[in-house]
Amino acid sequence: MNKKITLKQIAKEFNTSIATVSKALNDSHDISTATKNKIKNYAQLHNYKPNSIALSLLNKKTKTIGVIMPTILNHFFVQIFNGMEQAANEKGYNLITIISNGKLEKEITSINLLENGIIDGLLISLCEEAQSKQHIAHIENFIKNAGPVVMFDRVFDSLETDKIIVDDFNCSYKATEHLIKTGCKNIAIVTVLDYLGIVKLRIDGYLKAHEDYNIPVNKKLISLIKKEYDFETEIKTMLDYQKVDGIIGLEEYSTVESMTIAQNRGYKIPEDISIIGFTNSEMFKYCKPSISCISQHGVFMGQIAVQKVIERIENEEQNQPEFETKIIKASLIERDSTKKITF
Repeated sequence: MNKKITLKQIAKEFNTSIATVSKALNDSHDISTATKNKIKNYAQLHNYKPNSIALSLLNKKTKTIGVIMPTILNHFFVQIFNGMEQAANEKGYNLITIISNGKLEKEITSINLLENGIIDGLLISLCEEAQSKQHIAHIENFIKNAGPVVMFDRVFDSLETDKIIVDDFNCSYKATEHLIKTGCKNIAIVTVLDYLGIVKLRIDGYLKAHEDYNIPVNKKLISLIKKEYDFETEIKTMLDYQKVDGIIGLEEYSTVESMTIAQNRGYKIPEDISIIGFTNSEMFKYCKPSISCISQHGVFMGQIAVQKVIERIENEEQNQPEFETKIIKASLIERDSTKKITF
């Protein structure tokens, strides 16, 4: 097999520039037919394959978008990435995806890597540590040196950039209100997420629904379970010592595990305890009973995020519109884990 040849080697063979060789191989009208044929035949004979990275750097565009997200174990982020892939493919862009695993150091290292001309723009959902420490310098540096940034789901409100978020307050309000309308009065809210902005908004929505329906809040039913704690022990303790007739899980894990633990302790779902989860996980459909949920439309969020960053990339030489925050409305999907509304 012939060894691959480069544009530089072809240019040297014909005593011309790399740009001329590139134009010839791309059938440019700027190059004579005779010269194009000579260069094309030589390239084919010597097994030339285009180097997409080299060409993109030559053109000052990589047609590549970086994506940094905290996890792919959460089905919501899988849905978001699916939407991103769809939208990027439609526009002829590729994605480079990095998982931060919730670590600030990994997030910073990843952004530093992507800053070096590899991508044209960045989509990022902040890791928990970055949010808790309010560390934004690494993102500000990328915006200054490398290109546009669009934040999605987990964002810094203070950072001047486009943001795509879920209406977390009203999501939680809607879930709590639904349980109240089905007769629940002792509703627990459970999560293993750190006290992120999204968690605060969801708790605020939960509290507001209680206020509007004049139902007292038992703060012992607001269960923010730290990663170092044993989840099963925490939920068992809550069920044993508190009256609970409804549970809202703020992510997939808390929802499914809470229902399983309750069932194992003899509670019937939804007769004794109703369950609602966040994100429309495929798993929720196949649990017994199937789990009612708040669908945050992750695919749509991913599509909107990609469309926004491409808009910024392709119009960088023009007057850019003001940054905007796009709020995705959520939907309640009723399944068998909650009772029907009786009034």
